Order: sequence, then structure tokens, then C-alpha cells
Amino acid sequence: MAIINTKTIIVLFCTLSLEFIFSPRLSLSSSIHDLLISKGLPAGLLPKEVKSYTLSEDGYLEVFLDGPCLTKYENRVLFESVVRANLTYLSLSGVVGLSQEELFLWLPVRDITVDDPGSGLILFDIGVAHKQLSLSLFEYPPSCKPRGELKNHARKETGFEAER
Repeated sequence: MAIINTKTIIVLFCTLSLEFIFSPRLSLSSSIHDLLISKGLPAGLLPKEVKSYTLSEDGYLEVFLDGPCLTKYENRVLFESVVRANLTYLSLSGVVGLSQEELFLWLPVRDITVDDPGSGLILFDIGVAHKQLSLSLFEYPPSCKPRGELKNHARKETGFEAER
């Protein structure tokens, strides 16, 4: 009887091992923020509200949020419900699902790169331009608010509505 139990345990162990080895999607870290850090990127590139993520063996990353949300670094940033990119050491390339507000326009972020970690800078490719920002802006994951909740309070309301 001990032989059957031992064989069962060995078969179960081998099956689980093969499933882990040949799984098409791997999650190599306990959180997306730990994964970013392990790839030389700051944890704060993605918000606290990340629900889950998948990472394929070829580096294709999909990050899932409950819904679109806004946060602010230097400017306002919009995360769609799903953010996709190719993750390599020091970069996220081919980014889809992330936009940055520049002069009243929402521009898609295409690539995010840390060229020289010692410089303290991170480079954002927003199509029409490249923006260099301080890595310190992305040290901690920001809170992300559902669309419409992040207001720019720099403008004071005027007119009849403000007098009510």
C-alpha cells in the first residue's frame, strides 16, 4: 500500500512540476511592483490599484485594473483597464493603455526607459516628444482615482454658479 501512495505522490509532483515549467504565463514576483523593481524600473510606474498581472515567457506584460483611472506625477496620467507592454531590463516598450496629459492633450505613452540608472532620470516616449522625468517621482506606487475624480483645483470658479 505504501508503494501506491509513493507512486501517486511522485506522479502528482511530476505533473505539477511540468505544469509550472511549461506554463505559458509566469508570474515571477509577489506583486507587479516587485517585478518592476527586479527589472530595474521604479515601483511607482503603476498604481497601487493593480488587481493582477500576467507575464509571458517572452516578456509580454499585461496589467489589469478594476477600470480606467487617473493619477498625477508631474502631469495627469490615465491608466486604462488593461495596460500592456513588453518588459525587459530597464524598459517597458510598446506600451498600450497609458496616456499622459500635455498642454490639454492626452498623448499615448509608447515607451518608458531608464537609460542610465545612475542619472536619476526616466525617459517617456509620448510620440511627438521624449520627456525626461526624475526617477524620484516614481519611487512609490500612486493612488489612482476612477475617471473624473482627479480634479485640477488650480482654477477658481467664477460667474453666476460660483455665487450660489
